[in-house]
Amino acid sequence: MSPRRNKPKGKSKPSNNFDENEITTASDAIEEHDDGVYIVRKISGSSSNKPYRCPGCDQLIPMATPHTVAWLEHDQDGRRHWHSICWSKRNLRRPKIERTRNAPKY
Repeated sequence: MSPRRNKPKGKSKPSNNFDENEITTASDAIEEHDDGVYIVRKISGSSSNKPYRCPGCDQLIPMATPHTVAWLEHDQDGRRHWHSICWSKRNLRRPKIERTRNAPKY
């Protein structure tokens, strides 16, 4: 008996002559903000397989949690994973000011 073949005979992979990073999928949305044009992708919980740190609230986004991935249109390497609510409220967030316990609040 001959060993089982793992590959089907006669079928080859189709060759793609394009860069997958440059093409946006149907689930991507383009949003214009004051600081630039963002490509925004909603990630379902099932496709999220590792934890991320949200830049909005600096909290952990656990695995298998739906969230949002956003990046500037011309900066693919600047992709950041956000809680969906943090992304929608990011323009309302004030900068964090760390004070000592006895510092005046003015």
